Amino acid sequence: MDNPNGRSGELVVTRRCVFGVTGMGLLATSGPGLAQILITDVTERRKATMDIRRNGERPSTKAPEAYFSGAVRVEPVFQVGEPVRLNGGSVTFEPGARTAWHTHPLGQTLIVTAGLGWVQTEGGPIEEIRPGDVVWLPPGENHWHGSTPTTAMTHIAVQESLNGKNVDWLEKVSDEQYRK
Repeated sequence: MDNPNGRSGELVVTRRCVFGVTGMGLLATSGPGLAQILITDVTERRKATMDIRRNGERPSTKAPEAYFSGAVRVEPVFQVGEPVRLNGGSVTFEPGARTAWHTHPLGQTLIVTAGLGWVQTEGGPIEEIRPGDVVWLPPGENHWHGSTPTTAMTHIAVQESLNGKNVDWLEKVSDEQYRK
């Protein structure tokens, strides 16, 4: 392909001959034998090595009383650092236990693995959740989740961080709000 300005040996970049993939840092231009590929992000990721976290290396913790009511245990499943912003934990709520109202900047997915629980979004009904149910809560959706008054519930909670934050905690769910 000749340069549009007619000068040989000079690179002219036009909208027609440039494409980019921002997430990979890829830039390519057309022309005889001309291709420049910048793959900095991909190269950095390839330098990383596999990381195996063995069972028992991630201790269970009691959920903070400031954000939970009742007996709640949190077991980290995975917490991946930059460039990945994803983390997940297995949370067990004893009967009557629940989170405070909260939101997630990039949403949250709950995968119920045991027991019987409840989830509610602000202004909506309390919904029953059982093993195998998957709940998606969109970004910024004010909600709470926990067990029923008589049955424990365990779920895996998966969320992403935005600017280092994955949750905004609000007020506790009152006993009146919790009653179905």
